[in-house]
Amino acid sequence: IHDVGKGSSKMNEITLANLLRIMPHLKIVRAGYFLPALNAAMAEFHIDTPVRQAAFIAQIAHESGSFTYLREIADGSSYDDRADLGNTRPEAIEIARINDTTPGRFYRGRGLIQITGYDNYAACSEALFGDTATLTHNPFILERKEPACRSAAWYWFSRGLNAIADAGNFEKITRRINGGLAGYPDRLAFHQRALKELTA
Repeated sequence: IHDVGKGSSKMNEITLANLLRIMPHLKIVRAGYFLPALNAAMAEFHIDTPVRQAAFIAQIAHESGSFTYLREIADGSSYDDRADLGNTRPEAIEIARINDTTPGRFYRGRGLIQITGYDNYAACSEALFGDTATLTHNPFILERKEPACRSAAWYWFSRGLNAIADAGNFEKITRRINGGLAGYPDRLAFHQRALKELTA
């Protein structure tokens, strides 16, 4: 999908001060913990201009509660019968059964952008680890710092969101990520702060 590690050499890295001003409720220790992995993931997936970075950070700030949640708060049971997420596939059902749960619960949202559903875990696993098994059998990996950041940046890149950010269509980005406009005012507030901070 992309050239790993071949992001723009001119990318301006996000600083600790940038993050703290964009996310007013983010704790400094938490910001410092994520910052190197976040910058590396953005470079890897060409989120390498202030406009792209502002839109990306705004979305992951909302999705993760300012880097608080790397796993969806809801238990995921509402996704059990979601064929569009791949959760009705026999392999998804079997892997979940082996782990004493159901596909919706096993493949609930994880990472900074909340990768959700068997199909998305399989595609993300293929992109990040070169096989589908790593994440479909161990979805908890996305609750770790680096995979949480990389999975979010991969999802962004794979959905063509850099180009939409370049065009300035933040609402369209939200619909691509959320499927609707849930939490849009919060996302927009993050975006406005991020644009002010990164394009000044």
